[in-house]
Amino acid sequence: MKLESFIRDIPDFPKPGIMFKDITPLLGNADAFQESIKQLGEITKSIKFDAIAAAEARGFVFAAPLALHLKKPLILLRKPGKLPYKTHSLRYDLEYGSAELHMHTDAFKPGDSILLLDDVLATGGTMKAACELVKKAGGNVAACAFLIELSFLNGKNQLHGYEYFSLLNF
Repeated sequence: MKLESFIRDIPDFPKPGIMFKDITPLLGNADAFQESIKQLGEITKSIKFDAIAAAEARGFVFAAPLALHLKKPLILLRKPGKLPYKTHSLRYDLEYGSAELHMHTDAFKPGDSILLLDDVLATGGTMKAACELVKKAGGNVAACAFLIELSFLNGKNQLHGYEYFSLLNF
């Protein structure tokens, strides 16, 4: 199955000059969605890790079924004020402002290896922050995995020193 055929281009979204890669057709086709999870499982099978972590919101869409598929715990990386228990946090800069990620302090044991997952690798800022948050909390980053990499944005440069994988490359 060619997963690329389920990614729709939306010109000039969210602003003029941007060609948005829309994953909703893939999510709207159960066979394609299931195949994407199967393929993410295949590209990560050589990695030894204890849990999967993903940032809200689209990262959750792929991380939850992958965690079930691989029988691994799921760790949620959320915006401030969204998690009910004590958290580790990390503030980071984005292209137009800043953001913050939080994770429960008991999300994993110190020394655990964590696979980080997101739908798209664009500029890499959020994934870099996720890696730093895992390290700050005492974990190891096993690798980063993505459904899509927008290689022309050079997000991989933010992930220097981390192994990463993507199913589709545009």
